Amino acid sequence: MAALVFENQPSAVVRSRVDWGAIWAGVFTFVGIWSVFGLLGAAIFTSAANPAAAHPITGMGLGISIWAIVLTVVAMYVAGRETGRAAAIVNRHDGAIHGMAMFGLCLLAALMVIILGGNSIASNTTDSVRNPYFMNVISGLGWAGFFSIFLGWLAAIGGASSGVRQAPKSERPVQPIRNAA
Repeated sequence: MAALVFENQPSAVVRSRVDWGAIWAGVFTFVGIWSVFGLLGAAIFTSAANPAAAHPITGMGLGISIWAIVLTVVAMYVAGRETGRAAAIVNRHDGAIHGMAMFGLCLLAALMVIILGGNSIASNTTDSVRNPYFMNVISGLGWAGFFSIFLGWLAAIGGASSGVRQAPKSERPVQPIRNAA
C-alpha cells in the first residue's frame, strides 16, 4: 500500500489596503491624550495668572503655545504608532498612508473640540470675547497652531511608520503530513 503524503503550505492572506479600525483607534487615542493633557496645561497656565498684577496674564500666551506644540507632537506620535501597530501592515509606506489618514481625522476632531469649546465660552459671556487679555492669549496661538499642525503631521506619519510590524524573516519549511495508519 502506498503512503499518501500531504504538504502544509502557508497561504496568502488578502487584506484591505486601509485598516479603518486602526485609524479610528489612533484618532481616539489622540483625542484622549490631547484632551486630558490639554486641560492639564490650561489649568497650570491659568492658575499661574496673577489677577492683582497690572498685566495678569503676561507670558501665558507663549506658555500655552509651547505646551500646544509639544502636546500635539507627542499625542500625534503616540496615536500614529498605535495606528501602525493596530493596522497589522508590514511596510513603512502603508504605515505613512495610515498616519496621514489618521492625522486628517484627528485634525477634524481637534477642530470640533476647539469650536465647541469656543462656542460654549462665547455663549456664556459676551465680555470674554472683547476682553483684551483673552484676545492676547488667543492671538498668540496663530503661529503655534501652524507649528502644532505641521509638526503633528510629521509626528503622525513617523509614528505610524515606526509602529509597523516587521515581516517575518523566513518562512517555515514545508512539513509533510502522513495519513493515519
